[in-house]
Amino acid sequence: MDSEATPVVAAVTLVVNGTEHRLSVDTRASLLDVLREDLGLTGSKKGCDHGQCGACTVLLNGRRANACLALAVAHDGAEVVTVEGLAQDGRLSPLQEAFIEQDAFQCGYCTPGQLCSATGMLDEAAQGWPSAIAEDVAADPVLDDAEIRERMSGNLCRCGAYPGIVAALREVGVGRRA
Repeated sequence: MDSEATPVVAAVTLVVNGTEHRLSVDTRASLLDVLREDLGLTGSKKGCDHGQCGACTVLLNGRRANACLALAVAHDGAEVVTVEGLAQDGRLSPLQEAFIEQDAFQCGYCTPGQLCSATGMLDEAAQGWPSAIAEDVAADPVLDDAEIRERMSGNLCRCGAYPGIVAALREVGVGRRA
């Protein structure tokens, strides 16, 4: 068996940050690698490459996903939003502004994944999705600090910027209810 076998490629269409991309990708390529290497969108980071740190989090068809675990070929036709797509018309999203105001980042490596995850988390909460710590799964979620921490528990920050991240989410979460 030849260890240098030619990779199998497949045609895939992805709508990334509102732009359609028709690509030929190695069937073994993760969505993260396609975003970074083929499309040049380097905001999403390769942290652990095992789905444990959240640095690669993107929105995949509106839901949070670890791009390092998603095979690109399995998502033909999908809509993907990366950190580069959160700002609109040159203006930061309210969440990005809150991260700056609340000093919710230090080295910045995890920030793109934190922002994408937080965007998805706020949408989930707005839709009434309960978390693992919800006492009443039928009640509207209250985004207090414990609830925010639980919902963001899949995103790690090695610098310890959690107080700022929680404050930014609390600020934006309260603003969404107003």
